[in-house]
Amino acid sequence: MPDAKTGDLCDHAARRAALSEGVPLDVLRAISRVETGRRLDGRLQPWPWTINVGGQGYWFKSEVEAKAYAFKIFKSGTRSFDVGCFQINYRWHGKAFRSIDAMFDPDENATYAARFLNELHAELGSWPAAAGAYHSRTAPFAEAYKERFQTVLAQLEGAPRTRVAGTSRDPFTEAGLPLISIPTASPRTGALGSLVPAAGAATAFIAFN
Repeated sequence: MPDAKTGDLCDHAARRAALSEGVPLDVLRAISRVETGRRLDGRLQPWPWTINVGGQGYWFKSEVEAKAYAFKIFKSGTRSFDVGCFQINYRWHGKAFRSIDAMFDPDENATYAARFLNELHAELGSWPAAAGAYHSRTAPFAEAYKERFQTVLAQLEGAPRTRVAGTSRDPFTEAGLPLISIPTASPRTGALGSLVPAAGAATAFIAFN
């Protein structure tokens, strides 16, 4: 069984990125769950050792296993794959990082995502719109992602509610989510949303009841 504390790494990284970049923490927590979340025992938890390639996503038990898979597909010639808490795409954003290793680092992954979200918020004026554009600049895909983001945001535990249509920048929270143990190397159906160019899009695969 993986260390349950691993599941909290994304939230800790999101908290630090919120403080350093000024993005509301609940916005970052919601996006990490849309990107890498699994619902277990009724709770949704992000997972840092997550990869999506060719529309197929995987959760890995450990950082070592996730990186080994990323290096394997890289050596095979694949360049378009998403990694980490916020599913940063290597093809389009890898040059912003020192290495694939660095892209997996929860803090570097979260900080990059937060900076990009800040740019989108400044351009578009709201966090839901920024979340949609984080996923895609194509309107139907952005709108679908925005709806998923708002659903997850509304379901977050232990966080102040950001006025999603406004400009709140309060990054603080009262508590993180409970820690959940995640099985190893689970294939995921569907594809995650991630940082992709304007014409690109993927489908977030959280199933809402």
